[in-house]
Amino acid sequence: MCGRYATSRSSADLSELFDAVDETQDAVVPNYNVAPTDRAPVVRLSDRVDKPVISLARWGLVPPWAKDLRVGSRMINARAETLAGSSAYARPFARRRCLVPADGWFEWLRRASGKQAYFMTPADGSTLAFAGLWTSWRGPGAPERVVTFSIVTTVAVGDLAFVHDRMPLVLPPARWSSWLTGQPGADLLAPTPEEFAAGLEIRPVGPAVGDVRNNDPSLLARVDALPLTEPTELRLF
Repeated sequence: MCGRYATSRSSADLSELFDAVDETQDAVVPNYNVAPTDRAPVVRLSDRVDKPVISLARWGLVPPWAKDLRVGSRMINARAETLAGSSAYARPFARRRCLVPADGWFEWLRRASGKQAYFMTPADGSTLAFAGLWTSWRGPGAPERVVTFSIVTTVAVGDLAFVHDRMPLVLPPARWSSWLTGQPGADLLAPTPEEFAAGLEIRPVGPAVGDVRNNDPSLLARVDALPLTEPTELRLF
C-alpha cells in the first residue's frame, strides 16, 4: 500500500531526468507529504508531442464513468495482481500508464512504543519512479478535464517487508521506457528487483508526517527508533 509519499524535484529537474516536456508551466512545487486527492507530477505520453510530458495530476484515479471526483479518494492504489481484470484499471493499464516521480514513500507500523513512521528512500538521494496509471475525467458541468492517477502496488521485497507487506511498484530506470510504451502484459508488472530495493534506506521519521497539514523537509529527517527485527501484523495506511 502507498498512502503518503514525498516529491520535491522541480519541473526543470524532472524534465531533464525523464527527457520530458514540461506542460505544467513550471508549476511543480515540492510536496513532502503528498496525500490522496493532492495534485502531483506524473510523466506520461501525449498525442501533442513526440516525447513524454510532465503533467500535474490528482492522486486517486477517477474512471470516465464516475459521477464525481470523490470516487478517486478510494482509488489511490491499483494492485498489480488484479488490475488487468479491473473495470477501472484495465483500460488505463492498456493505454495510459505513467511514471510517478518520488523522493520516497511513508508507511506506519505499531511498535511497543507506539506508531512509528518510516520513509523508504534511495540511500544515494536519487529520484524514484513508481509505476502509475492515469485517466482524464470531466464530469457534468465541469469547466475542464482533470488528469487523475493511481500508484500500482506489489508485494514488498527484501527488508521492506518488515515495514509493510506491500509497496509501490518501483521501476528501475531501465524499465521506465517500457512501462510508458510497451505492450501490456505480466512482464511490465514484474516486482521491483530485490537488488534495486536493497539500495533503499528504511528511515524512521517523526510523527509529524501523520498530519497532512505538515509539509516541509523536516518530515524526512531521521529519528531514533528501535531496529526492525521482524514483520508486524498491523498495517497502517
